[in-house]
Amino acid sequence: MSITADCHLHSCHSGDSDTPMEEMVLRGLELGLDTMCFTEHHDIDYPDSPEESGDIFLLNTDSYLYDLAMLKEKYTGKIRLLFGVELGLQAEAFRPISVYAKSYEFDFVIGSSHLCHGKDPYYPDFYEGRSEEAAYREYFESILENIKKFSCFDVYGHLDYVVRYGPNMDRDYSYEKYRDIFDEILKTLINNEKGIEINTGGLERGMRDLHPCLDILKRYRELGGEIVTIGSDAHSPENVAAHFERASEALTACGFQYYTVFEKRTPEFKKL
Repeated sequence: MSITADCHLHSCHSGDSDTPMEEMVLRGLELGLDTMCFTEHHDIDYPDSPEESGDIFLLNTDSYLYDLAMLKEKYTGKIRLLFGVELGLQAEAFRPISVYAKSYEFDFVIGSSHLCHGKDPYYPDFYEGRSEEAAYREYFESILENIKKFSCFDVYGHLDYVVRYGPNMDRDYSYEKYRDIFDEILKTLINNEKGIEINTGGLERGMRDLHPCLDILKRYRELGGEIVTIGSDAHSPENVAAHFERASEALTACGFQYYTVFEKRTPEFKKL
């Protein structure tokens, strides 16, 4: 496997997983990974849903860090374990999000949009009463709002996350349809020295393409983008490093010779 670092992983410290961290680590060792970065969810002001309280996405960071420290000591010399977070960005909650990001010495911070103006595209009501295209466009425009406001992240995660849950997923979706907004997003990220991730998690949900789709990745490279991390978005061991060969093929097709790993918020470029 040419990619040996999975930089988007969740465990029982995330509200949507019940997997012990050590089970994820053991799976990574089994696959021959040399680096794993846990990026547990932290979404401030996540709304309550009919099923559960939004507090489930508030991370107990001290507990998470304690468990990670124990595993780092146990597996020293066998695998590098990094301290990351997937930080849900919302322009409306700028101050507490920014303060939190500075409160810990993270190795890596993924900025993600799990909410668009207070609504999660995971739920069908995000799409009700309008076209799928209009819903997707609002989501992408909210990303642009976030990256113009926040500087507390290293890469933006799953840029087209919304298509995982749209009525037709990525069947009618393309970069060209939203070229204007995507180009502005990519240029802003590059100008601010921020990267993007290739997230393979959508393939597990039936998508045809990676996050982001190949044409966005090509455009990022054309515009001069260089920082790309790779993450499975796994919440259970069976999905650790899933579809990484597909990610490697996509990087190569777009002209990349390296992928990126962050440690102490500093990018390290690893040859494919």
